[in-house]
Amino acid sequence: MIPQSVKDILANGENVGFYSTLSMILFLIFFLGIVFYVFSRPKKHYDEAANAPLDDDIEDQNL
Repeated sequence: MIPQSVKDILANGENVGFYSTLSMILFLIFFLGIVFYVFSRPKKHYDEAANAPLDDDIEDQNL
């Protein structure tokens, strides 16, 4: 039988439960790492980017 889709390949493979669990755990570790990184930065780190749309630069007005 020739598999018709990725779903067929994954449904008939060995250790499918292990791989899906492993991928979920790796995703959660990565996601929590990103969240920790963002919240551990000081607020000053994000102030320039947060105020960028509101800044009126002289250079922008000359264009």
